[in-house]
Amino acid sequence: MFIILVYDVNQKRVAKVLKKARKYLYWVQNSVLEGEISEANYKKLKMELEKIIKEDEDSLIFYTFRTTKYSKRESMGIKKGGDENIL
Repeated sequence: MFIILVYDVNQKRVAKVLKKARKYLYWVQNSVLEGEISEANYKKLKMELEKIIKEDEDSLIFYTFRTTKYSKRESMGIKKGGDENIL
């Protein structure tokens, strides 16, 4: 499966969330990661992030796709992160 992770967390936890998510996904730009991930690793990632965030302060959004076959990715402006995974 392919996922996009968008997060908005307290500054105290940003580095921890980013470090944990980069074990599974590619950093695209500030607070956004994406990549192919197995179902098992997706569940593991969510459990690991759940231990870091505070649910009353932080927000994580996971967009999941079965395939990227019918999707397209466009960007404008400066490029941040890697181009390894392009929709």
